[in-house]
Formats: sequence, C-alpha cells, structure tokens
Amino acid sequence: MDIELARTFIEIVSTGSFIRASERLNVAQTTVSARIRNLEQQLGRALFVRHKGGASLTPAGEQFLRHAPMFVQLWQRTRHQVAVPPGRRAVLTVGSEVSLAQPLLLDWVRWMRGSLPDIALRVHVDVPRDLINQVASGMVDLAIMYAPPHRPGLKIDLLLEEKLVLVTTNSEARLLDESDYVYMDWGPDFELHHGMNFPSAAPDLSFDLGPLALSYVLATGGSGYFRMSSVRPHMEAGRLHLVPEMPQFSYPVYAVQSASADESVVGPALAGLHSVASADIKL
Repeated sequence: MDIELARTFIEIVSTGSFIRASERLNVAQTTVSARIRNLEQQLGRALFVRHKGGASLTPAGEQFLRHAPMFVQLWQRTRHQVAVPPGRRAVLTVGSEVSLAQPLLLDWVRWMRGSLPDIALRVHVDVPRDLINQVASGMVDLAIMYAPPHRPGLKIDLLLEEKLVLVTTNSEARLLDESDYVYMDWGPDFELHHGMNFPSAAPDLSFDLGPLALSYVLATGGSGYFRMSSVRPHMEAGRLHLVPEMPQFSYPVYAVQSASADESVVGPALAGLHSVASADIKL
C-alpha cells in the first residue's frame, strides 16, 4: 500500500473534509479523491460517506482508522532508522508548541545531548493542530503540548500542572483592571473558568500566542493571565507583580507519543523530560 494513501486518509479524518485535507496536504482535491478511491478499491470497502458538512467514516473506515496511524508510524520509523548518522544508535524527533519551546523544550534538548549522546535529535516547533497530526503520523516521535486531543495510536502522559496567574506591571493593582487588561486565549477550559470568575469582563485586546501577549504587556504596561513559569523571572526582577487574591487556573502540560513507539529510544527520553519538567535536574 502506498504510504500517501494512508496519510491522506488520516488527514481527512483529522479535518473532517476532503477540501480541508487537500489544503493541508497541498494537493488538488481531485488528487485526494483519487487516493481515497484507490485505497477503497484495495480494501474492497467504502471508507467515507461524503455530505454537505464534509465527510464521515463508514464502519469499515472506523476499522481502518485503528490501523492506519500505526502503518504510517512504522514507515516514518523505518525512514528514521535508515537515516541514523554514524556513531548514533537512533534518531529522535522531538517537538513542542511555540509557547513551550523555551525553556522546557530547550532544557530538555540540553539534557538529551548531555545524558543520551548516542541519540541523534531533530527539534521541531509547531502549532498544536499540526503537531498532534505529526505525532499521529510518526513525523514527530515525542512532543510537549497543552490539552492534546485523544486520538487512536497516541499515548499521553501528564508532565506537570502549570498555573495561569494574573500579573500586572502596576505594583499597586489589587483587582483585574479592564482598562489595561490583555486577554490571552488559553483555550476553551480557560475561557469557561475565566467567564465564571469575571462575568462582566469585556477586554478589547486579545492574543492567541502567549509569548507575544507577554511581550506586549512588558513593552507597553498592563495586565493579563500568563503561565507562572514564564512570568516568574519578570516577577523576581520587579517588572511584573502578582495581583493578590485573584483566581488562578490550572493549565497542565503533557507529553504525547505514538503508542507503538520504540521504548528503547523514547523511554529514556521521556524519563529525562519528566525530570527536567519537575526541576529535579539543575541545568
């Protein structure tokens, strides 16, 4: 079976649409349709039902979804093994969301280079939707993410519980001040709990990238909810101040890997990531 057929199948399932899958794969919609027809002919079963809203799986498609990710992952791992540099026993592709790249991903890579020098590394940073697809397809072996969706073929481990705290450049602030408040979109759970605690808040400036929102607050002044680990250095330097008695929100961080990953490679790397995340290792 052509690996692109399975990859195209997974992309349609992920996006829910032949059109969106073609955009993500950067191919014509006719190419996507032809690949699925080819795949259905090989399997002897229809895999999708197409409708106005997109495409949904048939019972045969549901069954194939149990195997397609492992097929793609096996192909990716085979490619990795063939491409192992001289003097290294394996290649590991690690990644994270942008907001977790520094310091957590960086510290983890430093730990890997010092503690597992026989493993070659490829480091990748991407947006959550693409990152989870890359882990599912085997392009990324192990990734650090917030709130990853549960999907077939993935194993998800809790790394640490981050806290989202309200900080401000005004040391006298005691409440959420809407006049300088920057709303950072930390996802649906945060939106729900933020609305419950601040039902009348109507911020007129919002961001969907934490580091960018934090840079704005530091440059222009203001307040907002940010990860404690990212604002702690600024609090210690006196640039930001914790607003007392304001609610704090949980924001857990997870490690995501293929359920069929090579444990001899991923296992030690994941153990090191847990150690770095819990600050057991002083880098």
